Amino acid sequence: METKAVRWSLTGLLLTWGVTRLLLLLWVFGVYVFPGPDVTSDVSVIYQGWYDVLRTGTFPQQDVTWQYPPAAALAILSPALLPFLEYTQAFFVLAFAADLVVLLLLLYVGLRDGRRLRGAWVWVVGVPLLGPTVYSRYDVMVTAVAVAAVLAAARHPKAAGALVGFGALLKVWPALILVGIRRRSVWASAVATGVAVAGLFAVAMPGAFAFLTFQRERGTEVESLGSLVFHIARHHGWDGSVLLNYGSVEFLGPWVTAVSTAALVLTGMAFGLLLLWRLTATRFEAHTAADAALVAVLMFTTTSRVISPQYMVWLVGLAAACLCFRASRMGVTAVLVLVACFVTVLEFPIWFADVVGSTPLGITLLLVRNGLLVLATVVGMRELWRATVPERTPPPPAPDQTTTPARETSPSP
Repeated sequence: METKAVRWSLTGLLLTWGVTRLLLLLWVFGVYVFPGPDVTSDVSVIYQGWYDVLRTGTFPQQDVTWQYPPAAALAILSPALLPFLEYTQAFFVLAFAADLVVLLLLLYVGLRDGRRLRGAWVWVVGVPLLGPTVYSRYDVMVTAVAVAAVLAAARHPKAAGALVGFGALLKVWPALILVGIRRRSVWASAVATGVAVAGLFAVAMPGAFAFLTFQRERGTEVESLGSLVFHIARHHGWDGSVLLNYGSVEFLGPWVTAVSTAALVLTGMAFGLLLLWRLTATRFEAHTAADAALVAVLMFTTTSRVISPQYMVWLVGLAAACLCFRASRMGVTAVLVLVACFVTVLEFPIWFADVVGSTPLGITLLLVRNGLLVLATVVGMRELWRATVPERTPPPPAPDQTTTPARETSPSP
């Protein structure tokens, strides 16, 4: 009976994946037009422009919108693997392939004993909730590497470490996977891979680390948690502006630097809480690495100065990896992430003009989406703490000093 139920679930899952992914491809290839601004322009204009520069053997050092670690060049150059297609077409196909790789990884793990298909369902449902943005950014490729690392951590530590090290040089955040891993072989493999890949790029291509300067100078993006201050302030006389700055739509004007600094402080506090958890946690099981990775990425995404829509695919991938394990306590957190994905596609791209214009609709969408992320972070951290940190047992009560001592008897003569 259980085998039959699994078979039916697998059939439904594959059908859902096929239909939703066909729809995503129809959107990015322009067969159907998705509401809002064209999200594929990042590929046809920005990515292809970087591609032309990277093919010459150097990074786009003069372009402030290049804010990625050196291995990101491989993702931008990857359409060269399909020379019979135009650049944008090849990129969409490769993004689709990365999506398929994640599904296959989740199915491979979810069909083993002691696992379940809940994780695969989270991925199948979560990705289309974000609309065509998923296939129009290279984040889905990074997520594939991160999911592979999380799922390999228990059985293949060295491979997991290598994937983490490589993923960190694709887009930094996969390094957070190490938070919940105690095995030294994973850390050693990650560091060795990261150093080797970074060194190779530093020697082979000029400008490999120029992104550090550009990233440091970013401001408060209009979709971030801190941006809500300015969205509301615009209705009360704040005289700042919204402009395309460093590759994203950001607030510029009075108090922006202060809010950006506050976001960095929140990120620092998040790091401190993760460090405290890591020092006090004692119960580490097979699913702990995935749970901790999801919580860590949630914390740093929510407190960031920038919450771009494509960041949500990171959370969907890690939530899916968590729910492959029956013992994972991230079920509620995963549901909150999925709901946040649905609200995200409403604020970008469908009603992005309202977000930029700080209309009541735009502000409401951001309040709901960012509120869901905050709630998911709090719930996830609470569950992770309860599952791994032992409760303090109260000390035994002190002996009652008021008890009347037994009466001494004098020895008989």
